Amino acid sequence: MRSIKLAAVVAAILLAAAMGNSAKAQSDYPNRPVHIVVGFVPGSSTDIIARMMASEWSRQLGQQFVVENRPGAASAIAADQVARSPQDGHTLLAGGTVNLSTGLLNSKQSFDIERDFTPVILIAGQPMILTVHPGLRVSSVAELIALAKSKPGELSYGSTGIGAIPHLLTELFQLRTGTKMVHVPYQGSPQAVTDLLAGRIQLMFSPASAVLPHIQAGTLKALAVSTATRSSAAPDLVTLREVGVDLDGSLWFSIWAPSGTPRGTIDKLSRGGNAAIKGAEAQAIFAAQGFDAIGGSPEEFARIQSEELTKWKSAVEAAGLRK
Repeated sequence: MRSIKLAAVVAAILLAAAMGNSAKAQSDYPNRPVHIVVGFVPGSSTDIIARMMASEWSRQLGQQFVVENRPGAASAIAADQVARSPQDGHTLLAGGTVNLSTGLLNSKQSFDIERDFTPVILIAGQPMILTVHPGLRVSSVAELIALAKSKPGELSYGSTGIGAIPHLLTELFQLRTGTKMVHVPYQGSPQAVTDLLAGRIQLMFSPASAVLPHIQAGTLKALAVSTATRSSAAPDLVTLREVGVDLDGSLWFSIWAPSGTPRGTIDKLSRGGNAAIKGAEAQAIFAAQGFDAIGGSPEEFARIQSEELTKWKSAVEAAGLRK
């Protein structure tokens, strides 16, 4: 009996010590440089966002935040690295909607965004604009739908790659409107926009930053934005919902930590991140890139993530893209 009581006392002491060490680790965070892993090349939208957050967190928390670019496989290489990292908040993933679609497309992916990652902060969103070549004689979404229905399989649309969000959004658009168009995938927005300008494709959902200069110059025509509400990047442009298409979707940018990262660490990063996106530097970057600030708690991010996964899953199924 005495040995059992002694064992219980020792266990209680060890548990208290562990809890004390955990609390101390959270209060001391970060106690060494933090790496923010980006799955895209320097200068990409995700990279720009990550460097802005790194600068702000370094200033706020008194420790260096370093951006590490690991491009490839639509950010899957970077995500796999972070998923296998220590659960202490010193390795983070900068990503966004692409990190949802890759898992939906590939059943053999080594990580799961909901199982292996903890949401930290949803930073900003970028609308996609439904854009057409001026030679396509339509001036509204309704006219585009009518034309596509009258010529099934004749209109071609571009995207930034098979399974990319612009592709999935257009698949949902066709599903909701009863239209059928031909998909022409590209390796990125610059190539797709070049062919749209030349009239080699007729339309595409494109990130706002890639097409706004051409829309303003009159070399491309904008019909609607993809966001649920009007975007600050193009406030006069109607949303799809406003014109009767029950659909919304945008590119968004976010930070995740490995699953199991202490809640105190997540909260510290979330508070700092929400303060950062309200600052002058972030607002200037958002305005230049056509982003809309989002922010909010980790729980709000998790809810939006779940809703987005459900939406894009239906697009993947409609297009028959699941491997």
